[in-house]
Amino acid sequence: MKLGEFMALLPRGEFWVFGYGSLMWSPCFSYREKRLARAHGYHRALCILSTRYRGTHGKPGLVMGLCPGGSCWGMAFRIGERDVRKTLTRLWHREMPRRVYQPRLVPIRLRGGRRLRALAFIADPTHAAYVRELDLHGRARLVAQGVGKRGLCIDYIRHTLEHMHDVGVRDPHLERVLEAALSLQNRAPSACAPALAAGARAASRSSV
Repeated sequence: MKLGEFMALLPRGEFWVFGYGSLMWSPCFSYREKRLARAHGYHRALCILSTRYRGTHGKPGLVMGLCPGGSCWGMAFRIGERDVRKTLTRLWHREMPRRVYQPRLVPIRLRGGRRLRALAFIADPTHAAYVRELDLHGRARLVAQGVGKRGLCIDYIRHTLEHMHDVGVRDPHLERVLEAALSLQNRAPSACAPALAAGARAASRSSV
């Protein structure tokens, strides 16, 4: 969906954005309020090959998408009416260059009980970058090898989990993937060290 098409569907006034990955700890926009929230009807999954931000075409990383079923803790951001177009433009530039996500308004519940709808980026299962069948170790291998323009894929997972822990929520599956990826990285040949060091430097300079 193009940005103009999505904006035509929005009611006038402020709106909310739901972040479940790097948007939780590194949003690309200004907001008026940030609240812990739970999306209903979708769960977080490592299901999208990253060939730019957290990997390359030769050695892709693996990043998150929302998939149907279950529920997912994340952060909800309230966007003022005057900032809607600017915020959406930045989000489309960041999340939609490969059209691997489908932007949707999904039902969420803020901590405290308030229910509303928020923009979330849903993984498109028909996209070539979508990963269907992959076990924990297959996902860990992609996470361990991924280094892209925004740094190491393993740091992307670590920062997401750290932010979740800070607000008192957990994702046991994601924790197991990170543990397995760290184990694989520790066993990697020393020849990989320069590439990993370069990725770490890139990550330290990046906001994502």
